[in-house]
Amino acid sequence: MDDREDFHQGIVIVGAGPVGLVLALCLGRAGVPCTVLEAATVAPPELRASTFHPPTLDLLEGLGLTAPLLAAGLKAPTWQVRLHETGEAAVFDLGLLADDTRHPYRLQCPQDELVRVAEQLALVYPSVRVLRGARVHDVEQCGARVVVKYDLNGQAQQLACALLVGADGGRSVVRGHVSERFAGETYPETTLLATTRFPFEQHLAGLSNVNYLWWAEGTFSLLALPGLWRANFHLPEGTDLDAACHPAAIQDLLERLVPGAGSAPVEECRQYRIHRRIVDRYRQGRVVLAGDAAHLNSPAGGMGMNGGIHDAFELACTLLEIRDGAPLALLDRYERRRLPIARDDIQRQADANRARMQARDATARRGALSALQAVVADPATAHEHLLRSSMITGLRAAARVD
Repeated sequence: MDDREDFHQGIVIVGAGPVGLVLALCLGRAGVPCTVLEAATVAPPELRASTFHPPTLDLLEGLGLTAPLLAAGLKAPTWQVRLHETGEAAVFDLGLLADDTRHPYRLQCPQDELVRVAEQLALVYPSVRVLRGARVHDVEQCGARVVVKYDLNGQAQQLACALLVGADGGRSVVRGHVSERFAGETYPETTLLATTRFPFEQHLAGLSNVNYLWWAEGTFSLLALPGLWRANFHLPEGTDLDAACHPAAIQDLLERLVPGAGSAPVEECRQYRIHRRIVDRYRQGRVVLAGDAAHLNSPAGGMGMNGGIHDAFELACTLLEIRDGAPLALLDRYERRRLPIARDDIQRQADANRARMQARDATARRGALSALQAVVADPATAHEHLLRSSMITGLRAAARVD
């Protein structure tokens, strides 16, 4: 039995986040049977990723996803790095990418909107099913098939498939069946996320919808969503986290940021640690990884979810070529295209973004801002910078890999 026939057993995707559901939608449109297994009974309600880069919007457009995201989100035609106390900034205009993308802007939209719409569209296809409350606990490769074992509603279940995709996030169960290493580090600082409806744009002149800022107490970012601002504060190592997350402490922090901001209710608050880690391989036989199951990086620059979605599209194209007669070994090309980009491009950029914003010395901050302003001032250099930071350069480089 060749690989094309073998795909009639279907594909199992573990994880119903953006990566897993985008992959399921790609496969469903092509008529490939697939089952998505998700431990959570409902999509997590808390705010997670919220930035969609231009090439991601280009890719999602072909699946009918970009239009509903645009309707639910907020365009960010510029983004900036800024000194909070003086308002001096380096402002990057994504309009410079008008010849490189159909969407020369970032889109600010919660990832749960993508999850909702992608699941809805995927389930239109009879070849796709999504099982929520299905907690995977083991995977076995048995010749030309993979057997995945899971619990559903308290009952032990198992499912045989032609190929298994681990898109089950940073705490992936599938990862250990592919890679022995998840090398990297956990950064020492903790990020505190707080959302508020306080109108920062009315109090900070020239603010973009995406902003990375230095201030006397450290560094933070302000990301706009429709009717809402997302403030991310990077707390130094040794901070009393219980005290920092108390509602009164958050309102005091916002008040020190902008007088009056502390009077607005904080709608959501949570803390999380940031990791930089990557597997040493994306594929072991018929088990493949994508998204956070394969790589984690600092959210500085908004490349985590986007990189995972790019994984999903590359993997979908690879699987369809295999369905049409290419050898299963073509999955090695998927690894060759996506692993180096995650390691050498996405992680490196995200780490550099984080390191720049972690600078505490006023002279270092001034030097970093001046360097960015010089980039902005030269259209050719700014265009090259935006191609990289918008992930277009990485996608183009991956496409050239055989």
